[in-house]
Amino acid sequence: MLIRSVLNVLIVLGLCVSCSSVIRNHGHIPLPSDLEKIKIGLDNKQSVQKLIGQPTTSGVLKNRSWYYVGSTVRHYGWKEPEEINRMVISISFNKADVVENIQRFSLSDGKDIKISSRMTKKKIKDNTFIRQLLGNFGRIDLPSVINDN
Repeated sequence: MLIRSVLNVLIVLGLCVSCSSVIRNHGHIPLPSDLEKIKIGLDNKQSVQKLIGQPTTSGVLKNRSWYYVGSTVRHYGWKEPEEINRMVISISFNKADVVENIQRFSLSDGKDIKISSRMTKKKIKDNTFIRQLLGNFGRIDLPSVINDN
């Protein structure tokens, strides 16, 4: 009877330990003391990179912003991982690549975005090269082609 009780306690303890949460950190966030060293209007991309390192990502269109992203995720047993902390540091540059602004965003600043599920209603007509070539014959204005030469 005692052995059975000890085994039951060990099994319960083993289950409790195996279901403990695991915290994982992802990304890179510069230290606040390093961010304070960046001077708006004076530092450029090269000096910022030398001071706090390569950004996690950068702006897509004109590459005028650098983003340093870090997050903390809790994994708990069989449950879906939960993001418990997120920090984004945004450093904006002007056209001359000089620091224009530094912003800090956290998980509470994020917004849920509803993804549109619109579908194309009509089938798209497959225009092959031959179909496009033959389709242009009726559109040629012969007098303008002859007069241009």
